[in-house]
Amino acid sequence: MTDHSGVGFLGMANADTDPSHRPSSARIYDALLGGNHNFAADREAAKHLLAAIPRAGEMARANRAFLNRAVQFLLDRGVRQFLDIGSGIPTVGNVHEIAQRCVPDARVVYVDIDPVAVAHSNDILKDNPLALAVQADMRFPEAILEHPGVRELLDPAEPIGLLLVAMLHFVPDEDAFPAAERLRAALPPGSYVVVSHGLSDTPADAAIDAVTALYRRTDVSAAHGRSRDEILRFFGDAVLVPPGLVWVHEWPDGGDGDPHGTAVVAAVGRIPAAS
Repeated sequence: MTDHSGVGFLGMANADTDPSHRPSSARIYDALLGGNHNFAADREAAKHLLAAIPRAGEMARANRAFLNRAVQFLLDRGVRQFLDIGSGIPTVGNVHEIAQRCVPDARVVYVDIDPVAVAHSNDILKDNPLALAVQADMRFPEAILEHPGVRELLDPAEPIGLLLVAMLHFVPDEDAFPAAERLRAALPPGSYVVVSHGLSDTPADAAIDAVTALYRRTDVSAAHGRSRDEILRFFGDAVLVPPGLVWVHEWPDGGDGDPHGTAVVAAVGRIPAAS
């Protein structure tokens, strides 16, 4: 089988060999969250992103808060293992800390395309035998599913929480939809799919040209919102749990944030038993 682990987007082909000179989507997100696993180039890119989308930092924090709530929701329903794709760097509120605080033997695999993010992640996780990070590209889901670390840590016979949080809008349609379908197909009944995604036709989406130009300097080749119907396609036959697809700060109980200027929606779906 061809090894697609660590395969980057086309924009990476001409990347500087020193990663500190080129911003990455994972480290920009870390900078927006106030983390310290980022370089000057990432912080500068975050400033440009905030200039284009003034509420980008607020949306990043709302998105991370949603991730925390979704992980807790899955833990309460018996999920004990998580596959977090496009995870970035596990800092400023992360899956393994939330999960293992409640369930010490919960297992977490982080997947990201950025080798620096993966290296930082594994440094953080070096003393944690039940969590690890692997470098892989969502466009090649078999490379993720067959990765030795994934196969070793996650039991394919037990429910899995598949986390696709704030990352699908960085993947072009021709890759995102079939990859999500393949990943869902690998989940056993009782698993959950967790998605947050940028929504098109919002004030933030109006800045798409500036945002796309910024992210083309990083490790991704796309940065665009999708319609609600398009986002719902990522769930396939998974049954959305209430309240369905809502603004990210509203899941699951309505929240207290102001949707004005918000550009991110979120939902959680359960994989039903085979008919």
